[in-house]
Amino acid sequence: MRQYLLKSLLQIIPVLFLISIIVFVLVYCTGDPVSLMLSDTATDEDRRILIAALGLDQPLYIQYFTFIGHLFQGDFGNSFRYDMPALPIVMERLPATFELAIAAMLVATVISVPLGILSATKRNSFLDVLFSGSSVLGKAMPHFWLGIMLILLFAVELKALPVSGRGTLAHLILPAFTLGTGIAAEMTRLIRSSMLEILNQDYIRTARSKGLLESIVVYKHALRNSMIPVVTIMALQTSTLIGGTLITETIFSWPGMGQLIIQAVNTRDMAIVQAAVFVVAILVIFSNLLADILYRVLDPRIKYN
Repeated sequence: MRQYLLKSLLQIIPVLFLISIIVFVLVYCTGDPVSLMLSDTATDEDRRILIAALGLDQPLYIQYFTFIGHLFQGDFGNSFRYDMPALPIVMERLPATFELAIAAMLVATVISVPLGILSATKRNSFLDVLFSGSSVLGKAMPHFWLGIMLILLFAVELKALPVSGRGTLAHLILPAFTLGTGIAAEMTRLIRSSMLEILNQDYIRTARSKGLLESIVVYKHALRNSMIPVVTIMALQTSTLIGGTLITETIFSWPGMGQLIIQAVNTRDMAIVQAAVFVVAILVIFSNLLADILYRVLDPRIKYN
C-alpha cells in the first residue's frame, strides 16, 4: 500500500505539469491581457510599460518558465478587480464551497442509500418502481430549475427558509438539496444495481442458510461490498461538487468558488480563473487518490502491487 501511494504521488507530477500548461494557455485564450488591464485612455507608452512589467515581451517559453517559478510560490498574479493576489482570494472562498459540497454529499447519501437498498430488496415491487422512477426524474431535473422552484416554494410562499446568503444552517438547506438531488438520483440507481448483483452471490446465500437475520445479511455483508462502485461515483462527483457548483452558488448567492469564478469570467479577471482552476484540479486529483484508499478499506481483498 505504501509503495502504491508513493507511485501515485509521483504520477501526480506529470498531471500537474499538464494542468500548468492549460492554466498558462487560459490567459492567451481570452485575448490580449494588456488590453483588458488598461483603460481606454491609456497611451502607447503605458502599454509598453505594462507589457514589460508583465514579461509579455519575452519569448513564450520564457514566460512559461517564469509562470512555473511563480506557481511554486503560490503566485498566480494579482486580481485587477480586487487589487490583491489571486490565490488568497480563492482560498478564502474555498471553505464555503467545501461546506456546500459536504452538505450536498450528505443529502445525496442520506437519500440514496436507503432508497437503493429498498429498491434492491423489494425488486419489481411498487416501491422499486417508485424509487427507480424518482431517481430518473431527479437526474433529469436541471439544477437551476430545481433551485428556483425550491426558492419559490420554501422561501417565497412558505417563508420557511432564506432565499440566499450564508451563515446559518437554514441558509445551507436549499442549495445543498438542490446540488445533492442529482447525485442522489445517480447513486440510488447504482446502489440498487450493485446490491442486486451482490445479493445473488454465493456467500450471501451461505449467510442466509446459516440463519442470519436478513438485516445483518443486507447491511453487514451486502451493503459494504456494494459501496465500492458508489465510492467511485462519489470521487468522480468531486469535480461537480467543488468546481461545478457555479449555477447553484449563483442562484442562492452562496459566497463560494463557483460564484467567484463566474464573476471572474465575466470581468475577465484571469488571475482568479487560473488560481481557481488549479486549486480545483488538485482537489480532484487527491479525491481520486482517497477513493483508491477507501477501496482497500471497504474490501481488504483488494491489493495494490
